[in-house]
Amino acid sequence: MSDNVLSRNPTTGDIIATYPLLTEHQLEAALQQSADAYTLWRDTPLQKRVNVLRQLGEQLRQRQDELAKMATLEMGKPIAQSRAEVLKCANLCDWYAEQGPAMLADKPTLVENQQAWQAFRPLGVILAVMPWNFPYWQVLRGAVSMLLAGNTYVLKHAPSVMGCAELLSSLFDATDLPKGGFTLINVDNAGVSTAISDPRIAAVAVTGSVRAGAAIAAQAGAVLKKTVLELGGADPFIVLADADLDAAVASAVAGRYQNTGQVCMAAKRFIIEESVAEAFERRFSAAVQALKIGDPLEEETFIGPMARYDLRDELDRQVQETVQQGARLVMGGHKIEGAGNYYAPTILADVTPQMTAFRQEIFGPVAAITVAKDAQHALELANDSDFGLSATVWSGSEAIANQLAAQLETGAVFINGNGASDPRVAIGGVKKSGYGRELSSFGVHEFCNVQTVWKNRR
Repeated sequence: MSDNVLSRNPTTGDIIATYPLLTEHQLEAALQQSADAYTLWRDTPLQKRVNVLRQLGEQLRQRQDELAKMATLEMGKPIAQSRAEVLKCANLCDWYAEQGPAMLADKPTLVENQQAWQAFRPLGVILAVMPWNFPYWQVLRGAVSMLLAGNTYVLKHAPSVMGCAELLSSLFDATDLPKGGFTLINVDNAGVSTAISDPRIAAVAVTGSVRAGAAIAAQAGAVLKKTVLELGGADPFIVLADADLDAAVASAVAGRYQNTGQVCMAAKRFIIEESVAEAFERRFSAAVQALKIGDPLEEETFIGPMARYDLRDELDRQVQETVQQGARLVMGGHKIEGAGNYYAPTILADVTPQMTAFRQEIFGPVAAITVAKDAQHALELANDSDFGLSATVWSGSEAIANQLAAQLETGAVFINGNGASDPRVAIGGVKKSGYGRELSSFGVHEFCNVQTVWKNRR
């Protein structure tokens, strides 16, 4: 562990900064500092932990512009979306500060002649391996609930957003969280393995690719440590013949092209009932054509550059492969020439279940349209996937939409609306999209020791 990692501006290609990897000695010191902080934090009264969350929310609001600009510079997120991400994190802190204490209250019950209660105790030091696409939200949606419960948090962030990671660390430094309560480590894969096997790490949370999640879960399992995984998705977006087509199209555009299509839980496979497929494609194409591509620091930009050059190359490979397999290219399908890591907003039609764009996760501004014969066929196509993160159903019939939702093999279903994550409800997937849940009370309890205490009443 002796090299550097760098963050690169995807709009210009320029290197922003380099960050040295921790030495073995520095990693040891960081883990010990977090373990020492845990002995203080777990015994800190709940109200004081809540106050730290409120302080964090205030810091996020005060430094919203600074944080947003760094995200835009490092990974190309359009600036309006970057600011929205920071504000969403601040609202998350406020919500957990208000609602969290009730989630951690003892749950009493009577068992025959004995009194019993279930208490929620912290597990210890939690290692989190996080991605670049929402550099603040992905971290804080887990960290806030873990810290509330009395755990401490060690962050291994994506190398390309280390500027965002350092800003996050500085936010916690401005609160009353003990030093080491939130610890940033810049390590390579070997450093992650070292941390996972270290007895001071109690559990691991991962948001990332299937390959990364499987590798980390295997290492954690070998030393009997809990993992929560939020991995990739190939989320279906079903439009039935009786849907409000204009509303569905607007939702489809937002669901696919937000964050330049780099969202795990986002519409990717558009499964459209045959009788409205042509009309949907026509309106969808026109709406996508109208999206403004440009400098992500400009307010009106909706499509910015992709975050990394290797990701654009992989996306282009998937698109070209799908076209070679027989899909029809409606629009886009190429890298945009000139400075910056831009890819043309793309729509592929006549996509079948054997094609790359149907089977693999497409992480960029590309939509794949598949035609279904009817609602049952749409359900079969939707479930024909290794992934199971979320799904969307547009239908004029509430009964049919509810029936489909009950049969969709996903962690979330959105009916006649946009996909979203919110602290009031859990997020997570099934199949190769991972396991475990974040947000809501489920996210708090994932990293708690649910301890049952019995007391004889005689």
